[in-house]
Amino acid sequence: MDFAFDARTEELRAKLLAFMDVYVLPAEEVAHEQRARLSDPWGTPPVVEELKAEARRQGLWNLFLPGKEYGAGLTNLQYAPLAEITGRSPQLAPTALNCAAPDTGNMEVLAQFGTEEQRERWLEPLLAGEIRSAFAMTEPEVASSDATNIRTRIERDGDSYVINGRKWYISGAMNPECALFIVMGKTDPDGEDVRRQQSMILVPRDTPGLQVTRAMRVYGYEDHYHGGHAEIVFDEVRVPATHLVGEEGGGFAIAQARLGPGRIHHCMRLIGMAERAIELMCRRAVSRTAFGGPIARQGVVQNWIADARVTVEQLRLLVLKTAWLMDTVGNRGAHTEIQAIKIATPRAVVDIIDSAVQLYGAGGVSQDFPLAELWAAARTLRLADGPDEVHQRSLARRELKKYL
Repeated sequence: MDFAFDARTEELRAKLLAFMDVYVLPAEEVAHEQRARLSDPWGTPPVVEELKAEARRQGLWNLFLPGKEYGAGLTNLQYAPLAEITGRSPQLAPTALNCAAPDTGNMEVLAQFGTEEQRERWLEPLLAGEIRSAFAMTEPEVASSDATNIRTRIERDGDSYVINGRKWYISGAMNPECALFIVMGKTDPDGEDVRRQQSMILVPRDTPGLQVTRAMRVYGYEDHYHGGHAEIVFDEVRVPATHLVGEEGGGFAIAQARLGPGRIHHCMRLIGMAERAIELMCRRAVSRTAFGGPIARQGVVQNWIADARVTVEQLRLLVLKTAWLMDTVGNRGAHTEIQAIKIATPRAVVDIIDSAVQLYGAGGVSQDFPLAELWAAARTLRLADGPDEVHQRSLARRELKKYL
Protein backbone atom coordinates (compact mmCIF):
# COMPACT_ATOMS: atom_id res chain seq x y z
CA MET A 1 0.00 0.00 0.00
CA ASP A 2 1.57 3.27 -1.14
CA PHE A 3 -0.68 5.78 0.62
CA ALA A 4 1.00 8.38 2.82
CA PHE A 5 -0.87 8.50 6.10
CA ASP A 6 -0.18 10.83 9.02
CA ALA A 7 3.00 10.31 11.02
CA ARG A 8 1.39 8.39 13.87
CA THR A 9 -0.38 5.98 11.53
CA GLU A 10 2.80 5.37 9.55
CA GLU A 11 4.69 4.69 12.78
CA LEU A 12 2.07 2.19 13.93
CA ARG A 13 1.94 0.59 10.47
CA ALA A 14 5.69 0.01 10.48
CA LYS A 15 5.59 -1.38 14.01
CA LEU A 16 2.63 -3.64 13.23
CA LEU A 17 4.13 -4.96 9.98
CA ALA A 18 7.26 -5.93 11.92
CA PHE A 19 5.15 -7.50 14.66
CA MET A 20 3.32 -9.58 12.06
CA ASP A 21 6.52 -10.77 10.37
CA VAL A 22 8.50 -11.48 13.54
CA TYR A 23 5.80 -12.79 15.87
CA VAL A 24 2.38 -13.48 14.35
CA LEU A 25 3.00 -15.30 11.08
CA PRO A 26 5.60 -17.67 12.59
CA ALA A 27 3.15 -18.38 15.42
CA GLU A 28 0.44 -19.72 13.10
CA GLU A 29 1.94 -23.20 12.85
CA VAL A 30 2.88 -23.15 16.55
CA ALA A 31 -0.71 -22.33 17.49
CA HIS A 32 -2.01 -25.24 15.41
CA GLU A 33 0.39 -27.63 17.11
CA GLN A 34 -0.42 -26.34 20.60
CA ARG A 35 -4.15 -26.48 20.01
CA ALA A 36 -3.93 -30.15 19.12
CA ARG A 37 -2.48 -30.78 22.59
CA LEU A 38 -5.00 -28.73 24.60
CA SER A 39 -7.27 -30.61 26.98
CA ASP A 40 -10.08 -28.21 26.02
CA PRO A 41 -10.17 -27.78 22.22
CA TRP A 42 -11.84 -24.39 22.68
CA GLY A 43 -9.09 -23.10 24.95
CA THR A 44 -6.42 -20.58 23.98
CA PRO A 45 -3.01 -21.86 22.83
CA PRO A 46 -0.19 -20.50 25.05
CA VAL A 47 1.44 -18.76 22.10
CA VAL A 48 -1.61 -16.49 21.78
CA GLU A 49 -1.07 -15.21 25.32
CA GLU A 50 2.57 -14.60 24.44
CA LEU A 51 1.49 -12.59 21.40
CA LYS A 52 -0.92 -10.54 23.50
CA ALA A 53 1.80 -9.73 26.02
CA GLU A 54 4.18 -8.65 23.26
CA ALA A 55 1.50 -6.53 21.57
CA ARG A 56 0.81 -4.72 24.83
CA ARG A 57 4.53 -4.19 25.37
CA GLN A 58 4.81 -2.60 21.92
CA GLY A 59 1.73 -0.40 22.34
CA LEU A 60 -0.29 -2.34 19.75
CA TRP A 61 -3.32 -2.79 21.99
CA ASN A 62 -6.99 -1.77 21.72
CA LEU A 63 -6.26 0.16 18.54
CA PHE A 64 -9.89 -0.04 17.39
CA LEU A 65 -11.40 2.20 20.10
CA PRO A 66 -11.39 5.83 18.95
CA GLY A 67 -11.59 7.46 22.40
CA LYS A 68 -8.36 8.00 24.32
CA GLU A 69 -10.10 7.12 27.58
CA TYR A 70 -10.25 3.44 26.64
CA GLY A 71 -8.42 2.99 23.36
CA ALA A 72 -5.54 4.34 21.31
CA GLY A 73 -7.44 7.45 20.23
CA LEU A 74 -7.20 6.63 16.53
CA THR A 75 -9.73 7.76 13.97
CA ASN A 76 -11.38 5.24 11.67
CA LEU A 77 -9.12 6.46 8.86
CA GLN A 78 -6.04 5.88 11.00
CA TYR A 79 -7.21 2.46 12.12
CA ALA A 80 -8.11 1.23 8.63
CA PRO A 81 -4.59 0.37 7.39
CA LEU A 82 -3.79 -1.27 10.72
CA ALA A 83 -6.87 -3.48 10.62
CA GLU A 84 -5.95 -4.42 7.05
CA ILE A 85 -2.58 -5.68 8.24
CA THR A 86 -4.20 -7.86 10.91
CA GLY A 87 -6.42 -9.38 8.22
CA ARG A 88 -3.36 -11.19 6.86
CA SER A 89 -3.66 -13.54 9.84
CA PRO A 90 -7.30 -13.30 10.95
CA GLN A 91 -6.98 -16.31 13.25
CA LEU A 92 -4.27 -14.75 15.43
CA ALA A 93 -3.56 -11.07 14.80
CA PRO A 94 -6.86 -9.44 15.88
CA THR A 95 -6.88 -11.47 19.11
CA ALA A 96 -3.22 -10.67 19.76
CA LEU A 97 -4.03 -6.94 19.57
CA ASN A 98 -7.30 -7.26 21.54
CA CYS A 99 -9.07 -6.08 18.39
CA ALA A 100 -11.11 -9.21 17.64
CA ALA A 101 -14.85 -9.47 17.14
CA PRO A 102 -17.21 -9.86 18.91
CA ASP A 103 -15.26 -8.31 21.81
CA THR A 104 -14.65 -5.11 19.85
CA GLY A 105 -18.34 -4.44 19.31
CA ASN A 106 -19.18 -5.37 22.88
CA MET A 107 -16.53 -3.04 24.25
CA GLU A 108 -17.91 -0.24 22.08
CA VAL A 109 -21.42 -0.91 23.43
CA LEU A 110 -20.23 -0.84 27.04
CA ALA A 111 -18.10 2.27 26.47
CA GLN A 112 -20.95 4.14 24.79
CA PHE A 113 -24.05 2.87 26.58
CA GLY A 114 -22.91 1.08 29.74
CA THR A 115 -23.32 2.41 33.25
CA GLU A 116 -20.31 3.16 35.40
CA GLU A 117 -20.90 -0.11 37.27
CA GLN A 118 -21.19 -2.11 34.02
CA ARG A 119 -18.01 -0.58 32.63
CA GLU A 120 -16.09 -1.28 35.81
CA ARG A 121 -17.24 -4.90 36.02
CA TRP A 122 -17.06 -5.87 32.36
CA LEU A 123 -15.39 -3.27 30.15
CA GLU A 124 -12.20 -2.98 32.16
CA PRO A 125 -11.36 -6.73 32.09
CA LEU A 126 -12.27 -6.84 28.39
CA LEU A 127 -9.94 -3.93 27.68
CA ALA A 128 -7.23 -5.76 29.63
CA GLY A 129 -7.77 -8.93 27.61
CA GLU A 130 -8.53 -10.88 30.79
CA ILE A 131 -11.92 -12.17 29.60
CA ARG A 132 -13.79 -12.67 26.33
CA SER A 133 -17.44 -11.99 25.47
CA ALA A 134 -20.20 -12.83 23.00
CA PHE A 135 -23.11 -11.04 21.34
CA ALA A 136 -26.34 -13.06 21.29
CA MET A 137 -28.69 -11.81 18.58
CA THR A 138 -29.24 -14.36 15.78
CA GLU A 139 -31.99 -16.96 16.24
CA PRO A 140 -32.63 -20.22 14.37
CA GLU A 141 -36.43 -20.02 14.27
CA VAL A 142 -36.80 -16.65 12.53
CA ALA A 143 -35.21 -14.66 9.73
CA SER A 144 -32.79 -12.73 11.90
CA SER A 145 -31.80 -10.49 8.99
CA ASP A 146 -34.91 -8.60 10.14
CA ALA A 147 -34.15 -7.82 13.78
CA THR A 148 -37.80 -7.09 14.49
CA ASN A 149 -38.43 -10.85 14.14
CA ILE A 150 -36.46 -11.75 17.26
CA ARG A 151 -38.49 -13.89 19.66
CA THR A 152 -36.30 -14.01 22.77
CA ARG A 153 -38.19 -12.42 25.67
CA ILE A 154 -36.71 -10.19 28.35
CA GLU A 155 -39.45 -9.70 30.96
CA ARG A 156 -39.31 -7.47 34.03
CA ASP A 157 -39.98 -9.23 37.33
CA GLY A 158 -39.45 -6.95 40.30
CA ASP A 159 -35.78 -6.03 40.54
CA SER A 160 -34.84 -8.57 37.87
CA TYR A 161 -35.29 -9.42 34.23
CA VAL A 162 -36.08 -12.98 33.15
CA ILE A 163 -34.81 -14.13 29.75
CA ASN A 164 -36.22 -16.96 27.64
CA GLY A 165 -35.17 -17.79 24.10
CA ARG A 166 -32.84 -19.66 21.79
CA LYS A 167 -29.89 -18.21 19.90
CA TRP A 168 -27.34 -19.68 17.52
CA TYR A 169 -24.11 -18.84 15.75
CA ILE A 170 -23.09 -16.87 18.82
CA SER A 171 -19.44 -16.19 18.06
CA GLY A 172 -16.90 -16.72 20.83
CA ALA A 173 -19.31 -18.52 23.14
CA MET A 174 -17.42 -21.84 23.17
CA ASN A 175 -14.27 -20.20 24.52
CA PRO A 176 -13.94 -20.96 28.27
CA GLU A 177 -12.72 -17.37 28.71
CA CYS A 178 -16.07 -16.03 27.45
CA ALA A 179 -17.51 -14.58 30.65
CA LEU A 180 -20.24 -12.27 29.34
CA PHE A 181 -23.11 -12.33 26.86
CA ILE A 182 -24.82 -9.21 25.55
CA VAL A 183 -28.28 -10.53 24.72
CA MET A 184 -30.85 -8.89 22.47
CA GLY A 185 -34.50 -9.70 23.06
CA LYS A 186 -37.92 -8.12 23.34
CA THR A 187 -39.08 -6.28 26.44
CA ASP A 188 -42.19 -4.94 24.69
CA PRO A 189 -43.18 -7.53 22.05
CA ASP A 190 -46.58 -5.94 21.41
CA GLY A 191 -45.39 -2.34 21.21
CA GLU A 192 -46.64 -0.23 18.30
CA ASP A 193 -43.13 0.81 17.23
CA VAL A 194 -41.41 -2.41 16.11
CA ARG A 195 -38.02 -0.72 16.53
CA ARG A 196 -38.70 0.04 20.19
CA GLN A 197 -39.66 -3.49 21.20
CA GLN A 198 -36.08 -4.73 21.69
CA SER A 199 -33.63 -4.25 24.53
CA MET A 200 -30.14 -5.44 25.35
CA ILE A 201 -29.06 -6.98 28.61
CA LEU A 202 -25.85 -8.32 30.15
CA VAL A 203 -25.84 -11.98 31.14
CA PRO A 204 -22.82 -13.49 32.91
CA ARG A 205 -21.91 -16.91 31.58
CA ASP A 206 -22.40 -18.65 34.93
CA THR A 207 -26.01 -17.48 35.28
CA PRO A 208 -28.36 -20.43 36.00
CA GLY A 209 -30.48 -21.36 32.98
CA LEU A 210 -27.91 -20.34 30.37
CA GLN A 211 -27.13 -23.52 28.43
CA VAL A 212 -24.57 -23.78 25.64
CA THR A 213 -26.07 -26.74 23.79
CA ARG A 214 -23.65 -27.26 20.88
CA ALA A 215 -20.95 -25.78 18.69
CA MET A 216 -22.03 -24.76 15.21
CA ARG A 217 -19.75 -25.40 12.26
CA VAL A 218 -19.00 -22.95 9.47
CA TYR A 219 -18.42 -24.73 6.15
CA GLY A 220 -17.20 -27.70 8.15
CA TYR A 221 -14.87 -25.65 10.37
CA GLU A 222 -15.44 -25.28 14.11
CA ASP A 223 -13.45 -22.02 14.17
CA HIS A 224 -11.55 -22.67 17.38
CA TYR A 225 -9.50 -19.50 17.02
CA HIS A 226 -12.50 -17.24 17.45
CA GLY A 227 -14.02 -19.24 20.28
CA GLY A 228 -16.43 -21.14 18.08
CA HIS A 229 -20.04 -20.36 17.23
CA ALA A 230 -22.53 -21.75 19.74
CA GLU A 231 -26.20 -22.55 19.97
CA ILE A 232 -27.51 -21.30 23.31
CA VAL A 233 -30.76 -21.72 25.23
CA PHE A 234 -31.87 -19.14 27.79
CA ASP A 235 -34.30 -20.93 30.12
CA GLU A 236 -35.69 -18.68 32.85
CA VAL A 237 -32.37 -16.86 33.05
CA ARG A 238 -32.67 -14.22 35.77
CA VAL A 239 -30.35 -11.22 36.06
CA PRO A 240 -30.59 -7.97 38.05
CA ALA A 241 -32.44 -5.09 36.40
CA THR A 242 -29.18 -3.12 36.61
CA HIS A 243 -27.83 -5.37 33.83
CA LEU A 244 -30.02 -3.64 31.23
CA VAL A 245 -27.89 -1.78 28.69
CA GLY A 246 -29.21 1.71 28.10
CA GLU A 247 -32.98 1.98 28.32
CA GLU A 248 -35.84 -0.38 27.61
CA GLY A 249 -36.64 -0.25 23.92
CA GLY A 250 -33.16 0.97 23.01
CA GLY A 251 -31.86 -2.36 21.74
CA PHE A 252 -32.42 -1.72 18.05
CA ALA A 253 -30.61 1.63 18.14
CA ILE A 254 -27.72 0.14 20.14
CA ALA A 255 -27.44 -2.70 17.62
CA GLN A 256 -27.15 -0.23 14.76
CA ALA A 257 -24.52 1.76 16.63
CA ARG A 258 -22.61 -1.45 17.27
CA LEU A 259 -22.83 -2.84 13.75
CA GLY A 260 -21.64 0.26 11.88
CA PRO A 261 -18.03 0.15 13.10
CA GLY A 262 -18.10 -3.66 13.05
CA ARG A 263 -18.93 -3.72 9.36
CA ILE A 264 -16.06 -1.47 8.38
CA HIS A 265 -13.63 -3.38 10.62
CA HIS A 266 -14.58 -6.61 8.84
CA CYS A 267 -14.03 -4.97 5.46
CA MET A 268 -10.64 -3.60 6.50
CA ARG A 269 -9.50 -7.06 7.56
CA LEU A 270 -10.95 -8.62 4.40
CA ILE A 271 -8.61 -6.49 2.30
CA GLY A 272 -5.71 -7.90 4.30
CA MET A 273 -7.03 -11.40 3.65
CA ALA A 274 -7.12 -10.64 -0.08
CA GLU A 275 -3.54 -9.34 0.03
CA ARG A 276 -2.44 -12.58 1.70
CA ALA A 277 -4.20 -14.56 -1.03
CA ILE A 278 -2.51 -12.54 -3.77
CA GLU A 279 0.89 -13.08 -2.15
CA LEU A 280 0.25 -16.81 -1.91
CA MET A 281 -0.90 -16.89 -5.55
CA CYS A 282 2.24 -15.16 -6.76
CA ARG A 283 4.56 -17.38 -4.72
CA ARG A 284 2.82 -20.50 -6.00
CA ALA A 285 2.80 -19.30 -9.60
CA VAL A 286 6.55 -18.71 -9.77
CA SER A 287 7.49 -21.87 -7.88
CA ARG A 288 5.40 -24.52 -9.67
CA THR A 289 5.88 -25.95 -13.16
CA ALA A 290 3.20 -27.37 -15.45
CA PHE A 291 3.09 -28.07 -19.18
CA GLY A 292 6.72 -27.24 -19.70
CA GLY A 293 7.05 -23.99 -17.79
CA PRO A 294 6.23 -21.99 -14.65
CA ILE A 295 2.52 -21.65 -13.92
CA ALA A 296 3.12 -17.89 -13.85
CA ARG A 297 3.35 -17.96 -17.67
CA GLN A 298 -0.22 -19.20 -18.02
CA GLY A 299 -2.48 -16.41 -19.24
CA VAL A 300 -5.36 -17.39 -16.98
CA VAL A 301 -3.10 -17.19 -13.91
CA GLN A 302 -1.87 -13.77 -14.96
CA ASN A 303 -5.48 -12.66 -15.39
CA TRP A 304 -6.37 -13.87 -11.89
CA ILE A 305 -3.48 -11.95 -10.36
CA ALA A 306 -4.10 -8.78 -12.37
CA ASP A 307 -7.83 -8.76 -11.66
CA ALA A 308 -7.18 -9.37 -7.96
CA ARG A 309 -4.80 -6.42 -7.75
CA VAL A 310 -7.24 -4.08 -9.50
CA THR A 311 -10.09 -5.21 -7.25
CA VAL A 312 -8.13 -4.76 -4.03
CA GLU A 313 -7.04 -1.26 -4.97
CA GLN A 314 -10.65 -0.29 -5.73
CA LEU A 315 -11.96 -1.79 -2.50
CA ARG A 316 -9.29 -0.13 -0.41
CA LEU A 317 -10.19 3.30 -1.75
CA LEU A 318 -13.87 2.75 -0.99
CA VAL A 319 -13.11 1.52 2.53
CA LEU A 320 -10.82 4.49 3.20
CA LYS A 321 -13.47 6.88 1.91
CA THR A 322 -16.00 5.26 4.23
CA ALA A 323 -13.64 5.53 7.20
CA TRP A 324 -13.05 9.21 6.42
CA LEU A 325 -16.80 9.86 6.19
CA MET A 326 -17.42 8.10 9.51
CA ASP A 327 -14.84 10.41 11.08
CA THR A 328 -16.18 13.60 9.47
CA VAL A 329 -19.96 13.20 9.18
CA GLY A 330 -20.63 10.25 11.49
CA ASN A 331 -21.98 6.75 10.94
CA ARG A 332 -25.34 8.04 9.77
CA GLY A 333 -23.75 10.30 7.19
CA ALA A 334 -21.64 7.39 5.95
CA HIS A 335 -24.57 4.98 5.84
CA THR A 336 -24.56 4.49 2.07
CA GLU A 337 -20.82 3.87 1.94
CA ILE A 338 -20.92 1.46 4.91
CA GLN A 339 -23.53 -0.57 3.05
CA ALA A 340 -21.57 -0.36 -0.18
CA ILE A 341 -18.38 -1.79 1.32
CA LYS A 342 -20.33 -4.46 3.17
CA ILE A 343 -21.85 -5.58 -0.14
CA ALA A 344 -18.74 -5.30 -2.30
CA THR A 345 -15.85 -6.38 -0.10
CA PRO A 346 -16.78 -9.90 1.07
CA ARG A 347 -18.10 -10.82 -2.38
CA ALA A 348 -14.93 -9.69 -4.17
CA VAL A 349 -12.54 -11.16 -1.61
CA VAL A 350 -14.29 -14.54 -1.83
CA ASP A 351 -13.57 -14.52 -5.58
CA ILE A 352 -9.91 -13.60 -5.04
CA ILE A 353 -9.38 -16.34 -2.47
CA ASP A 354 -11.23 -18.78 -4.71
CA SER A 355 -8.77 -18.06 -7.51
CA ALA A 356 -5.92 -18.72 -5.10
CA VAL A 357 -7.53 -22.01 -4.09
CA GLN A 358 -7.80 -22.98 -7.75
CA LEU A 359 -4.15 -22.17 -8.31
CA TYR A 360 -3.10 -24.34 -5.36
CA GLY A 361 -5.19 -27.27 -6.52
CA ALA A 362 -5.65 -29.92 -3.83
CA GLY A 363 -3.44 -27.89 -1.51
CA GLY A 364 -5.90 -25.02 -1.70
CA VAL A 365 -8.65 -26.96 0.04
CA SER A 366 -6.29 -28.64 2.52
CA GLN A 367 -5.26 -27.76 6.05
CA ASP A 368 -1.66 -27.24 4.92
CA PHE A 369 -2.35 -23.74 3.61
CA PRO A 370 -4.59 -20.97 5.04
CA LEU A 371 -6.71 -20.52 1.92
CA ALA A 372 -9.62 -22.80 2.80
CA GLU A 373 -10.07 -21.16 6.20
CA LEU A 374 -9.73 -17.70 4.65
CA TRP A 375 -12.38 -18.57 2.05
CA ALA A 376 -14.80 -19.84 4.69
CA ALA A 377 -14.30 -16.72 6.79
CA ALA A 378 -14.79 -14.35 3.85
CA ARG A 379 -17.85 -16.22 2.58
CA THR A 380 -19.40 -16.13 6.05
CA LEU A 381 -19.05 -12.36 6.11
CA ARG A 382 -21.59 -12.15 3.30
CA LEU A 383 -24.06 -13.14 6.03
CA ALA A 384 -22.59 -11.65 9.20
CA ASP A 385 -23.74 -8.18 10.28
CA GLY A 386 -26.56 -8.38 7.74
CA PRO A 387 -26.67 -10.38 4.50
CA ASP A 388 -25.88 -8.76 1.16
CA GLU A 389 -29.52 -8.56 0.14
CA VAL A 390 -30.57 -6.51 3.17
CA HIS A 391 -27.88 -3.92 2.45
CA GLN A 392 -28.73 -3.91 -1.26
CA ARG A 393 -32.40 -3.31 -0.47
CA SER A 394 -31.64 -0.44 1.87
CA LEU A 395 -29.07 1.14 -0.42
CA ALA A 396 -31.37 0.93 -3.44
CA ARG A 397 -34.24 2.53 -1.55
CA ARG A 398 -31.94 5.36 -0.51
CA GLU A 399 -30.93 5.92 -4.14
CA LEU A 400 -34.51 5.77 -5.40
CA LYS A 401 -35.64 8.42 -2.92
CA LYS A 402 -33.66 10.94 -4.92
CA TYR A 403 -36.07 10.48 -7.84
CA LEU A 404 -39.42 10.25 -6.04
